Amino acid sequence: MQDIINRFISYVTIDTESDPNSETTPSTEKQWNLANKLVDELKAIGMHDVTIDKHSYVMATLPSNVSHQVPTIGFVAHFDTTPDFTGANVTPQIVENYDGKDIVLNKEQNIVLSPNYFKDLLLYKGQTLITTNGLTLLGADDKAGITEIVTAMEYLINNPEVKHGKIRVCFTPDEEIGRGADLFDVKKFGADWAYTMDGSQIGELEYENFNAAGVKITFKGKSVHPGYAKGKMINSMLLANDFINELPKNEIPQETKGYEGFFHVTQLSGSIEETKLELIIRDHDMKKFKERKKMVENITKKFNKKYAKQFGEDIVITEIKDQYYNMKEKVEPVMFIVDLAEKAMKSLGIKPLIKPIRGGTDGCRLSYMGLPCPNIFAGGHNFHGKYEYVPVESMKKAVDVIIKIAELTATTDFSKKKK
Repeated sequence: MQDIINRFISYVTIDTESDPNSETTPSTEKQWNLANKLVDELKAIGMHDVTIDKHSYVMATLPSNVSHQVPTIGFVAHFDTTPDFTGANVTPQIVENYDGKDIVLNKEQNIVLSPNYFKDLLLYKGQTLITTNGLTLLGADDKAGITEIVTAMEYLINNPEVKHGKIRVCFTPDEEIGRGADLFDVKKFGADWAYTMDGSQIGELEYENFNAAGVKITFKGKSVHPGYAKGKMINSMLLANDFINELPKNEIPQETKGYEGFFHVTQLSGSIEETKLELIIRDHDMKKFKERKKMVENITKKFNKKYAKQFGEDIVITEIKDQYYNMKEKVEPVMFIVDLAEKAMKSLGIKPLIKPIRGGTDGCRLSYMGLPCPNIFAGGHNFHGKYEYVPVESMKKAVDVIIKIAELTATTDFSKKKK
């Protein structure tokens, strides 16, 4: 437990925030600091073939310790943190034997992590929690996953009596800005399948995620003196507002759950003459996903038709770009890899929580790149903000799951499994 705490804190105190406006990979130079540390650490614990490429992707191998043929499996996590909330100067707080009451994260600013609002806290009474100091995120997404993978590899190296096949690990940059799999070398990785350790609550096991698209819309306007604007002025900010109001009112993140999709406005800025709107489209069902994109296109056409005579050209310019797709299509043909993880959890007394991801992981991209890659819990809660926390016991259980998957892979007959 203490080794997990020490390793995790050594990772989260390194700022690795990614930058969606950067055109480099990694998107920020500071991500190299943790990437290089991981290279040194993997070598120190005895991993083989430790490499880091020019884009900071870190890979390493744990050789098989059995004589028979075993599939090569992989474990993946990302080391960047979201740009949505600062990850600089992270100062973790350790709460031992949590009593089920409010946790004061920052007394000066009266920032409190309360089970009255975050009811999941009550699942961890009596356990050790690591929290923020109320001023930054924690970075358990996904430094908890990295901690668990490295710890599991170290355990397997130090305990050769636990039989396993060849295991590959990879730590990636820029997952939080949707680019973590962009330059992932699947062929070099060489695994038959893998698991991302990037889920939340203990027991989570996921092989379904959103189909996702990003939308950028530019609204054009005409600025005229307001005293003489009758029939002449076109306020692009009001156009953007009208466009948003054309979208279904209740199909937004805060009103949806489970398999329900949504439209989510993420950015809006502008002036009378030009306004830029960004939103994301999400849906698990491919048909509904396509319908959502079509709806945005139809609203665009409606606005352009309405203002065609007055403006003389398209007044709304819309760009829709697919980001990732539901990994279910690629994982279902090899469902035994999900069954294996489920069996591992049950054997450890962990209740599997098999549910769709209301988001995406590197795994969904990798699945479409030829590496089927379900997602397993890393243990954290309230990612991307100051209320983030992770129970140490959940991280320990994730380590146990990795070890058990490795063990089961070495003792399972895959001859009848279809890939």
